[in-house]
Amino acid sequence: MIRVLLVDDQPLLRSGFRALLDLEDDIEVVAEAGDGKEGLALAKERLPDVALIDIQMPVLDGIETTRLIAADPDLARVHVVILTNYGFDEYVFNALRAGAAGFLVKDIVPEDLLHAVRVAARGDALLAPSITRKLINRYVAQPLHTGAETELTGLTGREREAVVLVAQGLTNEQIADRMVISPLTAKTHINRAMTKLHARDRAQLVVLAYESGLVAPPDR
Repeated sequence: MIRVLLVDDQPLLRSGFRALLDLEDDIEVVAEAGDGKEGLALAKERLPDVALIDIQMPVLDGIETTRLIAADPDLARVHVVILTNYGFDEYVFNALRAGAAGFLVKDIVPEDLLHAVRVAARGDALLAPSITRKLINRYVAQPLHTGAETELTGLTGREREAVVLVAQGLTNEQIADRMVISPLTAKTHINRAMTKLHARDRAQLVVLAYESGLVAPPDR
């Protein structure tokens, strides 16, 4: 059973999402919150698999809520998905830097919402290759010099190769083809790289790859 926490200051939206999610046999909404502070407390209390968090809320916004969840070792298994009205923008990118697994627009169709919850619960990032490329072109090309370059020394050659391909926006299947390995082995390389680089998910791995200099931003 996938346990979901809904955090949004719009009761009508929470009710709609809850009604949809509760119809599924494998998904259960375990709690709702109207702001980030309450959401953080409920995350600690209920330990959901997936937290759907609005990016703009009173008291504590979605970015800071995500950052606090990501920083808490007890919440390591909580996968944050950001909800936004506007699609991919700087706020969403900051949420990805903070530790979100991906994002959804609030007018998402029901089938895509259900798919997204299941993908996030598996620990996969909600970043399609097209979104990864947009991430690179608009924001990652402005590195923050986080010091991640020093951590790259712990990666094996194959792990570094996999990270480069992830940062280029390739799927696991495409990475497997490039590296002439199975998709499962490709996923293993990626997961080990995430562990060594302290990246919660694929989204943060892309950010780290560019910030560290492992991959150079494309020419604009």
